[in-house]
Amino acid sequence: MKIPFSDYAWGAGAATGLVNTSALVRTSTGEVLTDPAALAAFLAEHRLGASHGAAAPTDADLARVLALRQETRALLEAEDEDEVVAGANGLVARVAPRTTLLRDDAGAWEWFLVTPPDCSAADELAALIGTGLLGALRTLSHDRFRPCSSPVCHGLFVDTSKAGRRRYCMPGLCGNRLNVASHRARRQATERPAGS
Repeated sequence: MKIPFSDYAWGAGAATGLVNTSALVRTSTGEVLTDPAALAAFLAEHRLGASHGAAAPTDADLARVLALRQETRALLEAEDEDEVVAGANGLVARVAPRTTLLRDDAGAWEWFLVTPPDCSAADELAALIGTGLLGALRTLSHDRFRPCSSPVCHGLFVDTSKAGRRRYCMPGLCGNRLNVASHRARRQATERPAGS
């Protein structure tokens, strides 16, 4: 796999996505990565895995990705930038990648981190996440590693938005829940009879 150094949002998005697959975050639906098929779907969603020529994930791959999820969560929760850098460098180093200058899809030269062809799904994901976290930290700062603003969510995310004002780990889920709750509270307040 070729990971472009300039596309830190891809790896940061994979880190956010992975951390937020746990039952700790998905309290209403539970664990997302329940079996190798669910892992395959997650990898495909993040442009990895069998859809790109890799073998289908196994139970061993699933166990390694679940362990990686805990490591990634710890990095997103880390208060010290040096801890993030050390951990993310460790994720990248797992695959003994090579750095090379290649042409991108538009024909321009770009630096890529290239993983070996026999790289496991977990190690490929680790390299992508490590590269993404390092790029986000360098380009955007450690302030962009955040917990979800929803009071009922334990999710985390890396805010790679241009404005840097993202508040929710899953805006379509956590943001909508709060908007619906606020709407209901306002509606109930206006429906109450006067003097009650």
